[in-house]
Amino acid sequence: MTISDLNQRSNEIFKKLVESYVETGEPVGSRTISQQLSNMLSPATIRNIMSDLEDEGLLYSPHVSSGRLPTDKGMQYFVNGLLEVGDLSKSEQARIDSMIEEKNQNVEEVLEKATQAISGLSNCAGIVMAPKTESTLCHIEFVHLGQGRALAIIINQDDVVENRIIQIPNIITPTTLIQAGRYLSERAFGKTLSEMVINLKEELARDKSHLDAVTTKVVEAGLAVWSKNEGGKGSLIVRGQSHLLASIQQMNELDRVRELFSMLDKKESMQQLLTATLNANCIQIFIGSENKLFSKAGCSLVVAPYHSKKQKIIGALGVVGPTRMNYSRVIPMLDYTAKLVSKILDS
Repeated sequence: MTISDLNQRSNEIFKKLVESYVETGEPVGSRTISQQLSNMLSPATIRNIMSDLEDEGLLYSPHVSSGRLPTDKGMQYFVNGLLEVGDLSKSEQARIDSMIEEKNQNVEEVLEKATQAISGLSNCAGIVMAPKTESTLCHIEFVHLGQGRALAIIINQDDVVENRIIQIPNIITPTTLIQAGRYLSERAFGKTLSEMVINLKEELARDKSHLDAVTTKVVEAGLAVWSKNEGGKGSLIVRGQSHLLASIQQMNELDRVRELFSMLDKKESMQQLLTATLNANCIQIFIGSENKLFSKAGCSLVVAPYHSKKQKIIGALGVVGPTRMNYSRVIPMLDYTAKLVSKILDS
């Protein structure tokens, strides 16, 4: 018998076992399953079927006398073929909206709130990756906010809008801001943010910018803020690692979580994994040893891409948690959040 040959009864028993494991984190016995089945089966019959499932590599027994647990292979089989994923309720959607949506946010602020939202709602660690490669710029402008502040607006060729508030001298007028925006747009078009910053620093240092002293102050204020992003290395935001400690059922799982913490702190490996997912335009799930990154940590990763206005994938949101995470809740929550982030970045 192969996995593809599992009959309806075997699938039902396996599904009930996994659902019970996801809820409790404990090994599941035949008597527990017999009480949940729609068709009455004796515990002995269920034990025989569970033994067949174990032979297929879908289940294992942690102790001789205990019930069974799904293997990583079993969890993958469950997610791919037996998992029932519903839609988020209107109240859940509204809650996510309230946690993320806010006017005049820059990209980092949107992604930071998205990370906190998916971590809090999933009770797992939330991760968000910004684009690793910078897009070229096409427009820059400034909006006068009064009281020594201006809103710097950068639009790249993926139609992603970046807003940043900068401090400017009180004497700066709206007309001066328009002049500074035109000057920067001419020098930014077709360049990445890092390239623009480097070129402008050199030009200002040579005093060949052909700007008056007041307008130069606006440009320098923008450079001071944008220089923080120089390098184009992207960013990885990780929040909610403490939720992983709450998922520990046994002390031997603590070493696995410590291993995962070490991996999340380093970020490079996680960033490589997320980058590899950017070619897929759908939610992807990596369970346990299926990915070498989690071979020791015993965890899973669910990833959803987010897009620019032109429907180009520019980043990814993910949830890292135990292999027994509630996938039926995490998947629609992550999907909705990714679509909301795309919508906000396009507005």
